[in-house]
Amino acid sequence: MKEKELIIALFKNKFNLLPKKIEELPLSGSDRKYYRLFFDDQKSCIGVYNFDNKENIAFIEFTKTFLLNNLNVPKIIDVDLDNKVYLLEDLGNTTLFSLLEKERVVNKIPNNIIEFYKKSLSQLVELQLIKNFDYSNCYPRESFDKQSMIWDLSYFKYYFLKLAKIGFNEQLLENDFDKLTEYLLSTNTNYFMFRDFQARNIMIKDDEVYFIDYQGGRKGALQYDLASILFNSKANLPEETRNLLYNYYINELKKSIAVDEKSFKNYFYGYSLIRLLQAMGAYGFRGFYERKLYFLNSIPFALNNLQSIIKNFPLINELPELKNAINEILTNKELKKYSEIKLGDRIHINITSFSYKKGLPVDNTEHGGGYIFDCRAVHNPGRIEEFKRLTGIDAEVKEFLDNEPDMINFLNNVFDLADKHIKKYLKRNFNYISFNFGCTGGQHRSVYSAERLFDFINSNFDVDIYLEHREQNITKNNL
Repeated sequence: MKEKELIIALFKNKFNLLPKKIEELPLSGSDRKYYRLFFDDQKSCIGVYNFDNKENIAFIEFTKTFLLNNLNVPKIIDVDLDNKVYLLEDLGNTTLFSLLEKERVVNKIPNNIIEFYKKSLSQLVELQLIKNFDYSNCYPRESFDKQSMIWDLSYFKYYFLKLAKIGFNEQLLENDFDKLTEYLLSTNTNYFMFRDFQARNIMIKDDEVYFIDYQGGRKGALQYDLASILFNSKANLPEETRNLLYNYYINELKKSIAVDEKSFKNYFYGYSLIRLLQAMGAYGFRGFYERKLYFLNSIPFALNNLQSIIKNFPLINELPELKNAINEILTNKELKKYSEIKLGDRIHINITSFSYKKGLPVDNTEHGGGYIFDCRAVHNPGRIEEFKRLTGIDAEVKEFLDNEPDMINFLNNVFDLADKHIKKYLKRNFNYISFNFGCTGGQHRSVYSAERLFDFINSNFDVDIYLEHREQNITKNNL
């Protein structure tokens, strides 16, 4: 059985009914698959498939612990580890990051957003200080130890420094990496570390904050998670806001444990540095190597944060090769050019699949603009008996069309056109474009093509995407 069918089977077994409707949710930065399953027009839950059961176990066991400690995380509805699927409470679509993007004004963060950040930091302190936490379920490592740090620093070295052609002496840099990790491990590292504590992993529901995606958690220092959220590149928090939230966290922490504020701040900037270097490794791999614009657009924000961090981190002067590499990054003209790509207002992209028999999609926007692609030259899986009741979302049809040379060539041309068009719109601050795919019945080829374009754009650009399979009455978005 495919992952979607496995999730439906778990839902049916739990509730003795089939979901009224199913929406596949946008891909995250992992291979996990998420689906929204509807009981009716109002009530729903989330189905998850993840082939990595060690990661599943970590998430499930962590969730149980957090719930026992009255922390806001999604409730577990049912689990089938044999088939690597589970059902969760649906927390909606609003993340702290999406709310921040929607409501911020230039460099000012609205008060309601700051309050959500404060709520998140208060919950973070409670999470970090949980007593008698069972770290045996942590995956892939039990703690953020020297090995973990070296992995992150090597990621930065190979995927950012080398791909950006930044010069360095490899042995001297490794010596600095050793000194940095020894320093970071000299503070107390016996707390729970979320590992990816950022605004995208904080949901807002009924004016409360909820944490998700903590399956990478492990034992570590308090400062790492604080650095993750305050120096998250795309959140781009102003220094004034960052300082306000830092002080709020310290005051919350001091309610539970003693804090040497000077020492804590030095370690905070050290962990901010290693966290940012790891993120820059990801920007290099996804941006320089995979040529994904979204990650290249993150570089200017990262450089601003990098400058602020090294200004406040005393140990940087004892890491001469790393300091030289960072200075070269900050003065590199090639890296500065990525700040010339202005995102302005976010582009709104509509993707529609439809049947030519029922007419062309109607564009009611003020300026319009976009493409209509005819998929009917591709072999129609709807003529094959076993596919007649399926759609282009179903795994069997997807596998069939994945291996159709005409479909592959057709979509490669569409992807190339979409890539060029969106990049041009980003530079010119245009904010709307549509892509429409038609076939005979609006069921197989057009649905498959629309899904593939959704995934392509979502993986390559930081834009808002709305997908409608008109004849199937299915919608989804990446918000």
